[in-house]
Amino acid sequence: MYRPDLGAVRTTGAQFVDGDLTMVVADEFVGTVTIPSGQIVGCDPLIGADESPPFTATVAPGRYALRAWVAAIHRGGGSADRRTAALELVISEQPTLRWELALVDGQDVDQLGEDGYFGYSVGAGVGTLADLVAVRALGEWEFDDLDEVYIPAQVPAAPGAIDAVTEEASGANVITVSSGWGDGIYPTYVGHARDGSVTSFVTDFLVVPA
Repeated sequence: MYRPDLGAVRTTGAQFVDGDLTMVVADEFVGTVTIPSGQIVGCDPLIGADESPPFTATVAPGRYALRAWVAAIHRGGGSADRRTAALELVISEQPTLRWELALVDGQDVDQLGEDGYFGYSVGAGVGTLADLVAVRALGEWEFDDLDEVYIPAQVPAAPGAIDAVTEEASGANVITVSSGWGDGIYPTYVGHARDGSVTSFVTDFLVVPA
């Protein structure tokens, strides 16, 4: 199974070299996510949000910080290209002692090969970690509303975060960020503290080499 070094990816100032590319990681706070149900979904919220299943790992309802780990990528002496390397929903400040691949019902890690993983599909160049309530509500939006709120005429530099409340009754919101190199399938991991409680969910956008 594919296992990224999430400790390194989530370290401000960490440097990585991949061929002629040099990457330097920095973290950015992109907003606070309201979680009314405790069921977390990782998905491209602009495509098939109403069909995206929640992860089996759940958390207490609340409001949690969302952080983007952004890689400034240099090729030779050229200017930096910024890409979202990872997206983290921070549940607890306890140290993370182990990571597990985030699964949805019906998935079994024993079915994976050495470099295999389960992940969510991105087709609109953005990803999110949000509550099931917020994602389902967004899936009911008309395209014109979706376009007006989440599809800017000029795409901002990574992480390009856009935040909007999608379910008024609970205040549940969806924050989108640009997804690494763009479209693809990206794994999410669940961090656990010593006592087994969840510390965070992290989507790896496969920018930083394993």
